[in-house]
Amino acid sequence: MPVPPQLLAGLVDDAAVFPPGSAPLCRALAEHREHRAAWYADIVGPLLVPASGIAELVALTGEGGPLRVVVVARPGTPAPDVVEAVAAARGTSVEIVGVEMGWQEGWRDLPLGDLPLVLEIPRGDDRDRALADVRDGQQEGRRVLAKLRTGATPTWEWPDEDELARFLRDATQLGIQVKLTGGLHHVVRGEHDGQPQHGLLNVLVALDAAQHDSLAPDVDALAALLAERDPTVLAEEVAGWEDDEAARVRTTLTAYGCCGVTDPIIELSALNLVAGAP
Repeated sequence: MPVPPQLLAGLVDDAAVFPPGSAPLCRALAEHREHRAAWYADIVGPLLVPASGIAELVALTGEGGPLRVVVVARPGTPAPDVVEAVAAARGTSVEIVGVEMGWQEGWRDLPLGDLPLVLEIPRGDDRDRALADVRDGQQEGRRVLAKLRTGATPTWEWPDEDELARFLRDATQLGIQVKLTGGLHHVVRGEHDGQPQHGLLNVLVALDAAQHDSLAPDVDALAALLAERDPTVLAEEVAGWEDDEAARVRTTLTAYGCCGVTDPIIELSALNLVAGAP
């Protein structure tokens, strides 16, 4: 049974140019336009492009139709580089619809207008302060979100079920909107290419559970849902959601980045959770 459409609408941002896919920008652009014309177009969000690639993207798009893009800067990227990338797209067919960068003090002073700003939350001593800072920003009426990297990199150890559960718990208790990035290539928790990966359905089910017990979500219970490896159990859970439950989950989880957007969509389709599949 397909899930409510709003659960998947714009859920998977196209991160084709980022590892491990690492597609050349010209190929990523061509494939993104194909995604936008495919039966699953409603599930695909904007194209994610590094700040350093915006000028090249503007040249590639030329006089083509509008292209919705999010500028992404890994933690440590100088803030002026981000501002310059946004400015480079003004007056072109590249429509910047958001910015993602590492959390840093002074983010409120960035001249980004009313663009949504997604701040990647660090580990260590600054973690809780960064999450609280995002909460304060949202309460101030700013369009700011928190982001967690769910996949491993050479400088970022894979966050296990407990760490991801704590992030979902804290986001729920703080009432903040979040994005995820990296590692959610499959819909069920498993080992892929020799590496542990979280599952998209696991995340959705765990977030729903946290929201139902928002005053004191049980981290151990959330971690157990994130560790579930039976696709039937997870599929039956989300297939039973009503529209309001799906909308509530997506109010918190706005989207996530995936370098192979069709991977989770094909797996969702195989579980009969997507409407319109051929």
